[in-house]
Amino acid sequence: MPNPDPTERQCAESLLAFWADGGVDAMLLDEPVDRIAAGKVAPPPAPARKAAAAPVARPAAGQPDIAAAVAQAQALAAAADSLEALKDAIAGFDGCPIKFEGAARQSVFYRGREDAPVMIVGEGPGAEEDAQGLPFVGRAGQLLDRMLAAAGLTDRVLITNTVFWRPPGNRTPTPFEQAICAPFVERTAALLKPKILLLVGGASAKAMLKKDEGILSMRGRWFEWRSADGSLEIPALPTLHPAFLLRQPAAKKRAWADLLTLTERLDRPERPS
Repeated sequence: MPNPDPTERQCAESLLAFWADGGVDAMLLDEPVDRIAAGKVAPPPAPARKAAAAPVARPAAGQPDIAAAVAQAQALAAAADSLEALKDAIAGFDGCPIKFEGAARQSVFYRGREDAPVMIVGEGPGAEEDAQGLPFVGRAGQLLDRMLAAAGLTDRVLITNTVFWRPPGNRTPTPFEQAICAPFVERTAALLKPKILLLVGGASAKAMLKKDEGILSMRGRWFEWRSADGSLEIPALPTLHPAFLLRQPAAKKRAWADLLTLTERLDRPERPS
């Protein structure tokens, strides 16, 4: 038998390789198989599997039950009929773990006017705030005061935070910690009835507005903050945290623009009803 042409041999090898890649593992079988007829037979149903039960969420070791802690905070906040009573309720509340982790001395609630038209909500107290029991009294707070004075807002604000105890190492408060303290923040707004909220820093803006955007995206834009029960709806303006401005002085002009925007809206004549 003459040797096949090299080109034909290469074609045959290529064809065999193509079939092998496609799953062909035999050229001929002992008995013919009608593949078309076999394809018309429905396969037997797969045995039903019992659905796995959904895992039950449990608090991590060392953390309180968040639902129970929030419920306790809601009850204490609702019972407070003044900011002074709310301050006492916060001081006696043991449901937030950072009270026993980072705070060295006391709870830190608010400073400013109790009839202020602007409620400023920061992230959490630091070492100076923990020592004095007042929010925004360190270097960042001093810068905030100078900016408020320049904008004519010194006597028109009440300043607080999303949490009322110093987080360990001055870290950013977690959403878990902020959620536990949220009823106290909402009650503060309900008692104060401010015209505007100024949300200082990314952690504050995200917690209050329930958004995942970064502060550089949200700052300078107006949002509507709503309380959990829907009874309150207040215009809210996120801005940069003064601690960030101390590290990035060039960003001060953006924060200043935010304060001017807030002041303009605050002093805007109300439309006649």
